[in-house]
Amino acid sequence: MKSLFESWLKAAVIEVQEYALMIGKVGRGLVTRPFYLRDVIEQFEAIGVGSLTVVLLTGMFTGMVLALQSGITLDQFGARSMVGRLVSASMVKELGPVLTGLMVAGRVGSGIAAELGSMVVTEQIAALRALGTDPIRKLVLPRILAGFLMVPLLTVVSSGVGMVGAWVVTVYQLKVASSVYWNSVVMGLYIQDVWMGLIKPFFIGFTIVSIGCHVGLRTSGGTQGVGRSTTNAVVASSVAVIAVDFLVTKVLITLMY
Repeated sequence: MKSLFESWLKAAVIEVQEYALMIGKVGRGLVTRPFYLRDVIEQFEAIGVGSLTVVLLTGMFTGMVLALQSGITLDQFGARSMVGRLVSASMVKELGPVLTGLMVAGRVGSGIAAELGSMVVTEQIAALRALGTDPIRKLVLPRILAGFLMVPLLTVVSSGVGMVGAWVVTVYQLKVASSVYWNSVVMGLYIQDVWMGLIKPFFIGFTIVSIGCHVGLRTSGGTQGVGRSTTNAVVASSVAVIAVDFLVTKVLITLMY
């Protein structure tokens, strides 16, 4: 039992070490040449534009169900007109960043792990190194940059669409005047809430893509290994999204409030 725990602990330490080394190489690649701008732009499209549909749908239905449920609850206190305040605070501060992160983790994290894992098992990564190309610069850095910059934009879209969805339900289902809803939305948002909703997605996006790249590059065992890596990437990045959300929220609350 003890040896099993020790082997697990050793494997975990090695994984953390390899992850830290990859992040260090990415940092060095940011400030030294060559820089593959075309690959970065391609990843912006793949991660940002490619995830737009699922983020729009998630944000819309989350806002709608949030308005529906909160309207029923607020009716007990005669405060149906405050639905907008509750929806805006919830979507901007918490649900927008977290749900966007989870959707991107499911779509992008798995895709990156599968793509890089396939390249590892078919020895394309080894071929890149043999040709003098650094796989970290060519494959990892563009993906991490795209995730870091595109997830915040996707989060803004998700939160905005969520509030529009909530507006539709509030006006047509709960029979609250449109002006009352939007005034409530504005009243419910403070500048600290907006900053929190904008800062968290940077950390979440970085975490999702870096975990996907790390798991993909550590793939072994042929096609079965690729499937295993894809599953591990989705699970690890999804848990990391929630953990990072908690940690960053705690830090921001300490600094801002």
